[in-house]
Parts: sequence; C-alpha cells; structure tokens
Amino acid sequence: MAIPNLINYGTLGLGLLGMTWRPVPIPDEQAFATMKAALANGANVWNGGDLYGTRSNNSLHLLSRYFTAYPEDASKVILSIKVGTSGREEDLRRSLEYCLKVLDGKKSIDIFQCARVDSTTPIRETVAVLAKYVQEGKIGGIGLSEPDAVTIRHAHEIHPIAGVEVEMSLWSIDILSNGVAATCGELGIPVFAHSPLGHGFLTGNITHPNDIPPGDIRAHLARFQPGVFDKNLERVHEIQALAKKKGCTTAQIALAWVRSFSGKEGFSIVVPIVGATKKERMMENSAIVELQDDDFKVLDNILSRTNVIGGRYM
Repeated sequence: MAIPNLINYGTLGLGLLGMTWRPVPIPDEQAFATMKAALANGANVWNGGDLYGTRSNNSLHLLSRYFTAYPEDASKVILSIKVGTSGREEDLRRSLEYCLKVLDGKKSIDIFQCARVDSTTPIRETVAVLAKYVQEGKIGGIGLSEPDAVTIRHAHEIHPIAGVEVEMSLWSIDILSNGVAATCGELGIPVFAHSPLGHGFLTGNITHPNDIPPGDIRAHLARFQPGVFDKNLERVHEIQALAKKKGCTTAQIALAWVRSFSGKEGFSIVVPIVGATKKERMMENSAIVELQDDDFKVLDNILSRTNVIGGRYM
C-alpha cells in the first residue's frame, strides 16, 4: 500500500464529522448523495475518525456502508482517519485494529493519525510505531493533526509524513505565521486545511447565536459566544460584499482563498476539507472561483482591518 502521488490529490476534501457526530446522524441516503457529489467534483480526500460519533455508529461505519454500496469508489478515495487515542503503542494498536475491523477490508486507510499530538508521548516514538504499520501494509501513510512546526520536523525525521491537518481559513490564519505552512512547504508535506469555512461562520448563513442548532458543538466554541459574535461577524460582512461583487457565494470566496496557497512559493499542496452534509452544499463548495490580484488586495485589507475575537476553541 502506498500514498498516491501528490498530483492525485483533488482541489477539495470532504470531512465526515458532521454526518455522524450529532444527536441524530444524517440518513445514509443523504450522506451517500453528498459523498457521491464530492467524488464527482474532485473532492477525493475524505477525512473521518473513530471519535466522530458513537462507538457503534461513527464515520468508519458510514464509510463501511458507503463502500459496500459503491465498492468501485474505494480506489478513487484518499482516506484519512483520525483516532482519539494517546500516542502509546498499545493504544495505537487497539485503535487501528478497531478501525480496520469496522472497515472490514472495504477500504484501506491511506493516512492514519492521532486526533491531537500526545503531550505525554514523544512524537518520535508515536511515529516509529506507526511506521511499523506502514511497513506491514496496515496503513498507507502517517498524518499529523494540529502539530506545531517543531513536532512536524521531529516526526518527519522518523518517517515521511503524508499530510498535516490544521485549521486554515480567512477566520484562522495562524498557519501563515507560526511556521507550520513554511515547514510543510520545505518538507513537501501536503496541508489538509480543516474548517476552511470557519465552522460555518464564513458561509454567511449564521447571523445570530440562535442560528446554531441545539446540541451543536459550535455553541461551545469561543468565537460563537454572544459577547463576541457580532464583532466577529464584521469580517464575514466584508467578505460577503466581495462575493456579491464577484457573483459568487461567501463560502466560495473563502475556499478560493485557501486553495490559492496550494503550490504557491513556500507552500506545498493545500487541500481545504469541507464538512458538507448535503449534495447541494457540496456542489456549491466544489465550484471553482478564481481570485484576481485586486481580490487578494481586498481580502488582505479585510484581514488587516477586522479582528477575530476568541480562541479557536474554548
């Protein structure tokens, strides 16, 4: 098993969290239609995890059902799986065995990673364990989720890293200044930009805290709190004005901005991972909008004049 060449990565990815990590999971019919639309429109990097839902119904189960219905799609998808475990060998082995059991051979795991870097286990030890699983053919490659630049270097010294997943959007630009993007560019590691629409905030569809459904994790995120919500919305309103001028949606502007860094000098491949749960939203997100020099100047100006209040998480 081997990681596909970088040229095989599409211009977009699909995050499966929202389909199963909710009080009532998305019906398979709706989920399958969204996944089919994603693949048909170049979103071939799919991101799931054993923590996205319950032990008996998370994104691994959804994937197993999908590839049972559409086995011909298995070879078309680059599957990245996150597990909510420590970086210790016994925990990694237990989590991987569980994932492989649920997938039941219907789809291989192309990239395997912990949901967060384990602060109690040296990353070199974690990667060394995962490297054995690559050699044994159990996984295709090793990923990192939300690492810092030093961690990426230490991990890459042990085994080539197949992808780094980190938040990146017009709402979260830390990656541009904290060394993560530069390190990935230097080492040729693809960046999988999760939450490229700011957890839905950049779509313009959330205009008040009450727009967040009951039980939604966003109700607990710092930037969605009533005390800062309206201030954070100012950036969205300005991006909406640019979108209106270009005749596209705010989400399309936001995704075009993230994609614009892919292959740019000093950057590696950058693939935004969207969390669409409906076919129509997937189609909207898949539309390619080209940003011109004047558009980038407008966006740079917006970023310099507006502030985002609150940490990314509580």
